[in-house]
Amino acid sequence: MSRITVVTTLSIALSGMLAMPAYAAELNLSVELPQLNVAEYHRPYVAIWLEGADQKVAANLSVWYQNKDTKEGHGTKWLPDLRQWWRKSGRTLKVPVDGVTGPTRPVGKHALKFSDRQPALANLAPGTYTLVVEAAREVGGRELVKIPFTWPAKSTQTAQAKGSSEIGTVSLSVKP
Repeated sequence: MSRITVVTTLSIALSGMLAMPAYAAELNLSVELPQLNVAEYHRPYVAIWLEGADQKVAANLSVWYQNKDTKEGHGTKWLPDLRQWWRKSGRTLKVPVDGVTGPTRPVGKHALKFSDRQPALANLAPGTYTLVVEAAREVGGRELVKIPFTWPAKSTQTAQAKGSSEIGTVSLSVKP
C-alpha cells in the first residue's frame, strides 16, 4: 500500500467519524387516553409538564386543547379546567405556544419525544424532576398522574403510572 493510499484511507475514516451524529439525551413518553362509555363524550384537554423538586414548573412539554372557534367560543376559555397546570404555569402563558400547544387528541396511545436540544429540555439543570400529566374533560372528570425521574439520566430510566378514569397508562423513558 502506498503512502498516499494510507493517508487517503485514514482521512476518509476520520471524516466518517466526525460526521457521526452526537447522541442527545431523550425523554420519551406515551400517554393513553382511554375509551369511555359515556352519553356525551368530549376529547380531554391535556397538559404535560415537568416540575422540579420545589414543585414549580421547570418546563411545559405539551398542551392539547380545542384551538379553534366553536359555537361555545374559543377553546382557551376552558384551559383553566386544567387546574394544577393553570395555577402553576398556564395563566402566565400566551397561547398558542409554538412547539408546545396543539389540538386535542382522540382516544388511543400518543407518543411524544423530546431531546435535550429542544427548548423545553435544553436549559434543564441536573436534578430530580416529576413528569406531570393532567387531563380534564367537558361533562367529565379531571385527573392527574405523576412520575418522578432524574435528569440527565446516567442510564436508561423507565417508569409507568396509570390513571383511573380520564388518563390511561402513562409511560416514561429517559435515555442518556
